[in-house]
Amino acid sequence: MVDRTSPVTEDELHAYVDGELPVDRRAAVEAWLMSHPEDAARVSAWRLQADAIRARFGNTVNETVPARLNIETLLRSGRNWRAIAAAIVAVAFLVGGIAGWMARSTTEVAAAVGDPADDLAQRALAAHKLYISEIRHPVEVGAAESHLTPWLSRRVGTQLRFPDFAAFDLKLLGGRLLPGESGPAALLMYENGSGDRITFYISKLEQPQTSFRYYTSDNVAAIRWVVSDYGYVVAGPADKMRLKELARAAFEQLENRAPPPPQNRSSADPAVSRKGG
Repeated sequence: MVDRTSPVTEDELHAYVDGELPVDRRAAVEAWLMSHPEDAARVSAWRLQADAIRARFGNTVNETVPARLNIETLLRSGRNWRAIAAAIVAVAFLVGGIAGWMARSTTEVAAAVGDPADDLAQRALAAHKLYISEIRHPVEVGAAESHLTPWLSRRVGTQLRFPDFAAFDLKLLGGRLLPGESGPAALLMYENGSGDRITFYISKLEQPQTSFRYYTSDNVAAIRWVVSDYGYVVAGPADKMRLKELARAAFEQLENRAPPPPQNRSSADPAVSRKGG
């Protein structure tokens, strides 16, 4: 049975438009688009854009690079390095053609001005960068403190369970309360044996449900999604595939679609859902 609620990734939407989506994911993506008009509109716009680019530049890919732009000829010409560099860029565009331009849209999502969900992701990234470098006070309340869960639940306005990332060698350090876009936000921090840290951000956000979106900022990145009036963000080092795995694991746990990974942690390490405490 096709899962119509599990969010698809930004990459899967692009692959669907490009005709490169694996067959076993096509039904799930089409079901998602049927129930999410916002993403369906984006997919339609991407297709129109791709058609327009192909119509305008499609023949460029098969064109022969002009002799005057041959790299060896340029190097023998005695031109200064600035002129040669400009010519190399032109050659790269001719050779790369449409593929290089279109690939830009799959690396990251530019925040839309005034979009609350994008603002939430930017807040989460800013908080991540601020607190991961803290040595003595990375969190406000430690994971072993019994009041961590009820305190953050009460302030954020929903019963929280914290994702279990033990399968990724990540242990919960604790959490803190922050100001959010539409009220208080909770920031949880996890750390692995090498000292690498990721954060999980939760805040109320009365927006339509959205699929995973990927953002980068300096050397860190984040994936956010929205479900049932709450926005969620996983942030960490700019490793897109790992962040996608963490985001999907969190989503499945929080929506009770899958049990947590095998647990090697103590009962003091709780895991954020609105469905149970």
